Amino acid sequence: MTTESFDEAEDDRLAPEPPRPTGLLDVLSIAAVVLDSGGRIVFWSPQAEELFGYSAGEALGKHAGRLLIHQKHLPTVLSLFTEVMDTGRGWAGAFPIQHKDGSTRLVEFRNMRLLNDAGDVYALGVAADHITLQRVETDLALCERLVNQSPIGLALMGPDLRYLLVNPALERFDGLSAEEHIGRRLRETLPLLDVDTIESSLRQVMASGIPVTDQYYVGRTAADPDHDHAWSASFYRLEDPGGRVLGAAISVVDVTERHRAAAEADRARRRLALVADASTRVGTTLEVERTAGELADIATPELADVVAVDILDSALACRRTGTPASGPELFRAMALKAAGPTVALGAADQPGDLASYDDDRLVTLCVHTGRPVLVSHVDDHDLRRIARDPEATTLLARAGVHSYLAVPLIAHGEVLGALDLKRTSNPLPFDADDVVLACELAGRAAVAIDNARWYQSMRNTALTLQRSLLPEHSPRHPGLEVASRYQPAQATSEVGGDWYDVIPLGDDKTALVVGDVMGNGIDAAATMGRLRTATCAYADLDLDPDTVLRHLDKITCDLEHYIVTCVYTVYDPHRRQCRIANAGHMPPALVRPGRAPVLLDLPTGAPLGVGGTVFETTTADLCPGDLLILYTDGLVETRSHPIDERLNALLDLLDEPHRPLEEICDLLLHSLRHPDDHDDVALLAARAQ
Repeated sequence: MTTESFDEAEDDRLAPEPPRPTGLLDVLSIAAVVLDSGGRIVFWSPQAEELFGYSAGEALGKHAGRLLIHQKHLPTVLSLFTEVMDTGRGWAGAFPIQHKDGSTRLVEFRNMRLLNDAGDVYALGVAADHITLQRVETDLALCERLVNQSPIGLALMGPDLRYLLVNPALERFDGLSAEEHIGRRLRETLPLLDVDTIESSLRQVMASGIPVTDQYYVGRTAADPDHDHAWSASFYRLEDPGGRVLGAAISVVDVTERHRAAAEADRARRRLALVADASTRVGTTLEVERTAGELADIATPELADVVAVDILDSALACRRTGTPASGPELFRAMALKAAGPTVALGAADQPGDLASYDDDRLVTLCVHTGRPVLVSHVDDHDLRRIARDPEATTLLARAGVHSYLAVPLIAHGEVLGALDLKRTSNPLPFDADDVVLACELAGRAAVAIDNARWYQSMRNTALTLQRSLLPEHSPRHPGLEVASRYQPAQATSEVGGDWYDVIPLGDDKTALVVGDVMGNGIDAAATMGRLRTATCAYADLDLDPDTVLRHLDKITCDLEHYIVTCVYTVYDPHRRQCRIANAGHMPPALVRPGRAPVLLDLPTGAPLGVGGTVFETTTADLCPGDLLILYTDGLVETRSHPIDERLNALLDLLDEPHRPLEEICDLLLHSLRHPDDHDDVALLAARAQ
């Protein structure tokens, strides 16, 4: 290819395509008629045939005035025709014409004189139906007013999705003038919006012709780059009368106020739902740690990205008498939760840690004043007052902590600790509504924590009392190996009146006792202590088991409303026998090597405290290697299983009697106890030697 031919080809490639004809002339159906100097028709366009009703054969050569004009208007037309031909000045206006069908129609004319190269003079008339032209002019005027004065943003996009036209409303929405729009693409004028989605919708509309209406978009424009706005946009395909796609029209309505109102209403609904959820999820147990964890869970991530619950150590110990106005405070970290992985967790005290915070720290200020501490926008100085040390300050900065809120946990007028809230991923700062919500959640949790701490304090007291009353026996007695366990109720965090005892007697005998005072708490533990002391005293008298139970029954009747079950056993290693009496208690399990474990068949008897009951003593052999298991009902009873099923489960676990006794006790507790058990357990295992 020569240089010249290459240049020509390049010019052809770069040359713009000729514009395609529009359909406006077809809509107007403009007719062209040429008259000679005598007024006769020498040219007749197809549009003229459509407008006037005469074919070219019927019109050519005819005098136009006589063919098209009513007799009464003919002088006026001839006068105008003469003026155009003589002066060369054109004439424009509407004039009634005579249609072939006999009707009279108003036609818009544009007339002018023509001169050919031979000097001949002609008259050119361009005509269109006046009503059609008037309708088009009205439509154009209306469109212009609508486009320019409408509060709705309007834009016309070409097939290449470049702006062809924008109205003043869209200029205001985008913050750009019309000149800054024309010829540019959406992503050049709206860099902060999801332009890919908008352009995809426009292409779909242009391809299918199906409009897309009321599409919701939220973002920012140059008009207000610091705040989100919302728009409802609709897209329509533009076509000419011939069906050629001209591009797309966009209409945009600013719905920011409606969006904000809806967002605020939705936010209020979610907050109410959160408060309602908190009423069922926070304080489900009487455990401080569990309640603090529930509070942290409910506040994440709806309220904060990082949540910590810290309780004053003095409040946990139930020894706080007031809130000092100054000085450091000792906090026990109870819960820590984050919405996602973040280094901010490394800056917080881990659950169980004890940390001292000086009075310049914000969390200390919160508990000293008993008021929320809000830092909407955190700076470096604020971070130093939030973190426990410089290293933690660095971690919080790296995590992007930008807003902080501490709310006191107050119950019955006493400050128990603080709910500590931080935002990292959530871009919004804490505001007054967040303070109200946090205080509501903290208030509900504080009451549950207050109940739990006092309950745990009473439980610890009762547990200490009960453990002090339980025996510390030697694991070995003459002819007998013994192991024991006591486990308080797990679900209620309460202690009860269950007890066991191993009492050495004369002639190498050993008394084995397991009992259960109905009820729980300090009173039940104290009652258990009195009965255990009495049992030891009667056992030392070497009385028969049924006689011991009869004396205990009299004592229990004097203890008001208490009911007690008890099994009392005396083992004689020389006779290899057990003498057993039962007062309404669960039957002991007997395991002999080579045989299936069984429950001893004993007269049950009535519980102690009923009064007037006759107890019976039963004798059972206990040979070397035989295993006797005494237990309280908390080991086998549940709210969801039949007692026979649970007793069979107990026997199934005793299928290997040669296991060490300590291992057998652990196995029974681990296998039969459940987290929802509401009773304590006393367990005594004895193996004959």
